[in-house]
Amino acid sequence: MATLFIADLHLQTEEPAITAGFLRFLRGEAKSADALYILGDLFEAWIGDDDPNPLHREIAAAIRALVDAGTPCFFIHGNRDFLIGQRFARESGMTLLPEEQVLDLYGRKVLIMHGDTLCTDDTGYLAFRAKVHTPWIQTLFLALPLFIRNRIAAKMRAGSKAANSSKSMTIMDVNPQAVVRVMEKHQVHWLIHGHTHRPDVHNLMVHGEPAHRVVLGAWHTEGSMVKVTPDGVELIAFPF
Repeated sequence: MATLFIADLHLQTEEPAITAGFLRFLRGEAKSADALYILGDLFEAWIGDDDPNPLHREIAAAIRALVDAGTPCFFIHGNRDFLIGQRFARESGMTLLPEEQVLDLYGRKVLIMHGDTLCTDDTGYLAFRAKVHTPWIQTLFLALPLFIRNRIAAKMRAGSKAANSSKSMTIMDVNPQAVVRVMEKHQVHWLIHGHTHRPDVHNLMVHGEPAHRVVLGAWHTEGSMVKVTPDGVELIAFPF
């Protein structure tokens, strides 16, 4: 019995080794899991479910095969792929979840999320996030021709990279008070998230009791997953 969590694969055609590693993971470890949760940024960018990128079809087919084999797959949007919609969800067999979800895992209440909303010191990013999550802006963007959406997305990624290069690592990490607030709101003592690319297990206090924040690593040079079993919660790095 095990439930698996991954995040921040940033799949793209320019990184075939990561794609190959993910496909092996789906055919191997994930196939024997009770469920797989992908906590955002599965893809480096997403400009709409109608994008004919062959990589998207390949990944959808691989996740569908996992689901059809008996392992349900759930997805929380990241800051890179927040436009993944119901069309891709149906194609892949994934179930889309809200940005904050509480699970009951073998007797533990666990909050899962992507993690970007915890970075409250990065006010510039949060202002940008609020803008691009505005429904009418998303509707307008998705109505544009694909080649224009591609240009806009490329420009936004370049702008984000430039902006992040001038920010301190502290600003781009989670705010400890924000972490406590969200865990208190959901009355949990376990939190699993990604986004920061800083894999670790942090111990803290919530409502005066010991609590734990588990951060997934990005799939840059190796895979990263959290494995939850009746016996414990484990952060695991593994080769592609």
